[in-house]
Amino acid sequence: MPMLLIKGFYEIKGTQPDGDTVHFTADDPTEWSLVGGGAGRAVEHNAVGRATLRLDAIDALETHYGPTRVHQPLQFAHAARDELLSRLGFTDVQRGSGETVTATTPETVPGFILTRGADVHGRCVALAGNGPAPGTSGLEIDVDAAVLRTTVNHHLLTEGLAYPTFYRSLFTSLRTEMAAAATEAREAGRGLWPSDVTTTGAKTTGLASLTDDAVILPKLFRRLVDYLHLSMPLACLPAFLAGVQDRFSILSTGERRAGLHHIVEVTNDHTVRMTHPPEDLLFEDA
Repeated sequence: MPMLLIKGFYEIKGTQPDGDTVHFTADDPTEWSLVGGGAGRAVEHNAVGRATLRLDAIDALETHYGPTRVHQPLQFAHAARDELLSRLGFTDVQRGSGETVTATTPETVPGFILTRGADVHGRCVALAGNGPAPGTSGLEIDVDAAVLRTTVNHHLLTEGLAYPTFYRSLFTSLRTEMAAAATEAREAGRGLWPSDVTTTGAKTTGLASLTDDAVILPKLFRRLVDYLHLSMPLACLPAFLAGVQDRFSILSTGERRAGLHHIVEVTNDHTVRMTHPPEDLLFEDA
């Protein structure tokens, strides 16, 4: 799979990184214009080349979602964040109140990213690596399973600290490797998987049941939080999901759907569950 390689460094002071979002500064800021072949969505960055990365193919539990900054169970949300930063090479991260980083050791960490595009928020969707880059910055390289295994994205799935969440821009061979890493972590009972209730059912009696108790796919969590803010009966959730129109395919059946109501069930005891595991879903690019 050809992906653009950009060299640079990670710097997180003054930011709020989580398990799948981190800041990266390109050594050559002009290389951001090459993302997506120069014809796709632009990566938003400042004058010195600093941009926000959204780590491709994974979704970690939320540490601060939406205007009200709600979180998922912080044991796993923070574990993913801390493992991400440690894997990148930060040995000491200090924070004041909240999630904002106030100091790090070292201040910056050299690394590289591999990307094919940006999301609707201007974040670069990327595989993130540290240390020596596997090619020349500003040029595309072929990313196979061996290269993928060196990235933080793959590592977080291997450790069971993030969910596989696939979008159509990711090539099939890489998606298959990521799905296998997630499946192996689940079967081995690593990380969040022993607590996961995405497909077995999350008892949803209010916001606290999601922020403090339920370990579920973050995409489902975000939809549930948005819905609960409407103060409507949980029985109406399928209608809400139909209106949101998340577009995806079910890989095991080949069906293409619009709306998570096709794969989300609500029972009479206020339990919400997905009928397919995360790795069986392929979302349209966001």
